[in-house]
Amino acid sequence: MIELTAAQVAAATGGRLQADPDVMVTGAVITDSRDAGPGALFVALPGERVDGHNFAATAVKAGAALVLAARELDGLPTVVVDDPQAALGDLARHVLATVRGRADGSAAPKVVAVTGSVGKTTTKDLLGQLLGPEAGAGADADADAIIVPKGSFNNEIGLPLTVLRVTDATRYLVLEMGADRVGNIAYLTGIAPPDVGVVLAVGVAHVGHFGSVEAIARTKGEMVPGVVDGGSVVLNADDQRVVAMASQAAPGTTVQTFGTIPSADVRAENITVDTAGRASFTLRVARPGDADEQRADVVLGLVGAHHVSNALAAATVALRLGVTVSDVAQRLSGATALSPHRMAVTERPDGVTVIDDAYNANPDSMKAALRTLAVMSGRTRRSVAVLGEMLELGDGARAAHDEIGRLVVRLNIKQLIVVGDGAYHIHEGAMQEGSWGSESIFVPDLAAARSMLDESLEPGDVVLVKSSLGAGLAELGDHLSMALTTKDNNK
Repeated sequence: MIELTAAQVAAATGGRLQADPDVMVTGAVITDSRDAGPGALFVALPGERVDGHNFAATAVKAGAALVLAARELDGLPTVVVDDPQAALGDLARHVLATVRGRADGSAAPKVVAVTGSVGKTTTKDLLGQLLGPEAGAGADADADAIIVPKGSFNNEIGLPLTVLRVTDATRYLVLEMGADRVGNIAYLTGIAPPDVGVVLAVGVAHVGHFGSVEAIARTKGEMVPGVVDGGSVVLNADDQRVVAMASQAAPGTTVQTFGTIPSADVRAENITVDTAGRASFTLRVARPGDADEQRADVVLGLVGAHHVSNALAAATVALRLGVTVSDVAQRLSGATALSPHRMAVTERPDGVTVIDDAYNANPDSMKAALRTLAVMSGRTRRSVAVLGEMLELGDGARAAHDEIGRLVVRLNIKQLIVVGDGAYHIHEGAMQEGSWGSESIFVPDLAAARSMLDESLEPGDVVLVKSSLGAGLAELGDHLSMALTTKDNNK
């Protein structure tokens, strides 16, 4: 973060200063006292199980220069605010505006924000690889030149923490914006108004909170009016709800589309998927004002045909920011998966292939992962789907899980293992669709699934592990990716 005095932090957050106004914050902004170091600002967030205020003294002892808190803390340098989480957002807004305001023209950081029901993290990771190496992705480049959060720092806490990493050396700030309620995206774009805002897709993720797909679309659409004056909006032409958001763009906003339909500005043609589940396509680009279209071949290293859409979104942003078509194609072809538990493929020494996609799940991503499993197993390898609950689907949860079970049968997945009571209706759907005998098995918990898989997996099997993060199958994905089967270990 840029250096700030305690007085400046208080002014930015509307807080009451209980510290020397000249105390300097020179380190990182943190919410975990274990991350404290010299000059840090510790934000004491209250939680359901842990209250950050109880760890403020520990953070200061470890070197934190200042605490942002909801109450006075005896003997500790503190800025007292009504709501530390809201103050965190206020501080991030101030820091970004300050850096933008004192930058010289093209030196101002370009903010790219990505939202959508699926694909946010992968697209964010791809952008980090497309906008380097000269922007900071190279090993010898300035680490502050491009900021891309690891994992999914996409909410009211994670996003401000990412924004607060900005310095005067930052050229690109890539942000992921998630939402589980109407107004979330508007709030996040209010903290970090993007130069380029991306909407990937509208699905049913978190529909239990939103109440309807229409409400989800309205929330994702908050990205469009949230871009800076004269900014750009990148929309998925293959999703009718997304492309309709163009009508919300303010005068002077550039709208560009990506997809597979002919009208998309940046599109994929001649898509093929190999037996490893990796897609190839021709990238076809019509830049605004260009008389001739440009083409380049892309061979993705990411597993899953659904990543074509994510790649197109990232390509559209990079092209908008001045990367050439040939460089975009080359960098997409060299891009790798950076975040764990997202279609992470492990080839075990015993011949078992593990596809770990257990970070998140909704009906759309579950269907895409199952189709990839079917492609990778082909006609010669046994396909095994280990599926857990898809959370936050509201009243439609039973029908959604039932539909996944039926799809498993239609895709001719050889073995289905359904884990946990919340996912039971996947098993029920498979049975209703025609699965019989031991083709579909329900187990109550991770321990039972682990025991069964350790005993039953054979060389040549392709096994997919997928659920919402809260269902806990990521632990099983880690186990399967690292371990040989019990039978092999006992030889």
